[in-house]
Amino acid sequence: QVQLVESGGGLVQAGGSLRLSCTASGRTVSSYSMGWFRQAPGKERESVAAMAKIGNTYYADSVKGRFTISRDNALRTLFLQMNSLKPEDTAVYHCAASPNIRLGLRRPDDYAYWGQGTQVTVSS
Repeated sequence: QVQLVESGGGLVQAGGSLRLSCTASGRTVSSYSMGWFRQAPGKERESVAAMAKIGNTYYADSVKGRFTISRDNALRTLFLQMNSLKPEDTAVYHCAASPNIRLGLRRPDDYAYWGQGTQVTVSS
């Protein structure tokens, strides 16, 4: 079992940047397939970016070219660098982990472990 804790959210103006972190207890993040999801009020949770155990990365079309997912195994941390933020990026962002091989963007049900989320608000 792994516990995930996100940080780095906040309020930023459109065009700005934020870097989210997700720190895992126990094993290194490379032991899991990892993903970043977001959920805006009244909307379903959607996959934003994902990283397979072997390091392949995947992005939703809406964030491609603006967001970058990465990991630091020594820090047991998954990152989401978010640039050129837009008001429509406003949501609670969650990281998720699965001990199974997960390739591509996945549904929330494919992940067993979740962090509590961090709020990202982008003002226009």
